[in-house]
Amino acid sequence: MMKQYLMECGKRLMEQQLTIAFVESATAGRLTAEFALLPDAGNFLKGGFVCYDASLKERVLKVSPELVKKYTPESAEVTEAITKGLIPLIPADIHVGITGLTAPGGSETPEKPVGTMFIYGMKAGTRIFSERMEFQGSPEAIILQTISYTAKRILDEIMPGFACISYGIPAGY
Repeated sequence: MMKQYLMECGKRLMEQQLTIAFVESATAGRLTAEFALLPDAGNFLKGGFVCYDASLKERVLKVSPELVKKYTPESAEVTEAITKGLIPLIPADIHVGITGLTAPGGSETPEKPVGTMFIYGMKAGTRIFSERMEFQGSPEAIILQTISYTAKRILDEIMPGFACISYGIPAGY
C-alpha cells in the first residue's frame, strides 16, 4: 500500500503544481528517498534535511535547546519546530517534519513507547496536520508505516475527499 499512496501523492502534487520538502529525524531521509523514486519527482520534490542528532535541530533548524530539553528531541513540539525551521532552508509549498522512536535508546517512556512517531505538516506556512502515531514492529517496519501514513495525510490535505473513497487507487499503480 505504501507505494500506492506515494504514487498517488506524487501524481496529485504534480497536477496541483505543488512542491514539497521534508525534515526527518527518526526516518533518517527514507521519506525523502521514497518520494525521489517517484516518476517526475523533480517537478514536485524540493529536497530533504536529516537531523537525526538533536544538535542539528538546534544549530541548523534553530530549535531552542530549552524546547528540546523540556519536551525531548522526539516530541510534537520539536517536530513542529523543525518543520518551521526547514521553511527558510528549503522553499516549498508543503513542508513535513518527522521525529520519533524507532528503537530503544531515545526518550521512550511507558507513555511514549518505541514506535511513537510525530508528524507535522505545513502548507504555505500554516499547519495542515499534527499527528502522534504509534506503530509496531522492527525499526524498518515503523519507518515504512510512518512513510505510508504520512503520504496518506498529505493526500488528505491536497485532495479533499480522498479519504472518503477509502484511499482507492486507480489500477495500474
